[in-house]
Amino acid sequence: MEGDTFSGLGNGTQIDGKILQAFQKNFSQVQNILDQNRLLINEINQNHESKIPDNLSRNVGLIRELNNNIRRVVDLYADLSTSFTKSMDASSEGDSSGALRSDGKAGLKRNRPA
Repeated sequence: MEGDTFSGLGNGTQIDGKILQAFQKNFSQVQNILDQNRLLINEINQNHESKIPDNLSRNVGLIRELNNNIRRVVDLYADLSTSFTKSMDASSEGDSSGALRSDGKAGLKRNRPA
């Protein structure tokens, strides 16, 4: 798959295989976190409905974990957005290499207008 290109965007833009793998990895991580959040929310709701003091106290830690997971999802989506922007910029210049580092993250931050 390395070195392969895909033209799945419908506008003739090609995506490098490594970039596609990085997107799939990030989306998989997001899905795993969201699945975990669903379980956390179910447990939080059960604890709340039970009105048992120990269960209600446990909710404090569960809600903190849920908040941390939400932050992780936001960070992963930010990485995806940056990576996608970099890959589109690179492909519009005719070169998609270097859009992502080997760890799947963008090598540079996006410049925003002042």
